[in-house]
Amino acid sequence: MSLLMTIEELHEFMRSEFPQVADSFRIEKLGRGAISVRMFIGHENSRPGGTVSGPAMFSLADVTVYLAVLAMIGPQKLAVTTSCSIDFMRKPGLVDLVGEGRILKLGRRLAVGDVLLRSEGSSDPVARASLTYSLPGSTAQ
Repeated sequence: MSLLMTIEELHEFMRSEFPQVADSFRIEKLGRGAISVRMFIGHENSRPGGTVSGPAMFSLADVTVYLAVLAMIGPQKLAVTTSCSIDFMRKPGLVDLVGEGRILKLGRRLAVGDVLLRSEGSSDPVARASLTYSLPGSTAQ
């Protein structure tokens, strides 16, 4: 299966459908079933102790898999997260985070993916997430 959306089309979709957060993320790489997404970290993502908050890390994991799924099935507004599990492994500094995501299974109704989150400049993951998406009306197989 080829990609149905480009990086620019995914960015435009985010600006159109999620303008409140679209400027917080930038897709850096995109391939069939694989994606790299940067989250720009600022004071709004911080928590006491000089680290990135868990909800911010969840957002990056969720957006990363969502965009990887859309790249493969096209702009489906109602693709929604049905399950997420995150392991927080290291304390990230207050620098940008990068999510390296991959789609493990893409079916008619469900997509399963995982993401490694890393702090900019570090190869050690700060978190790992596994997500499942419901794909209502999708014809992807």
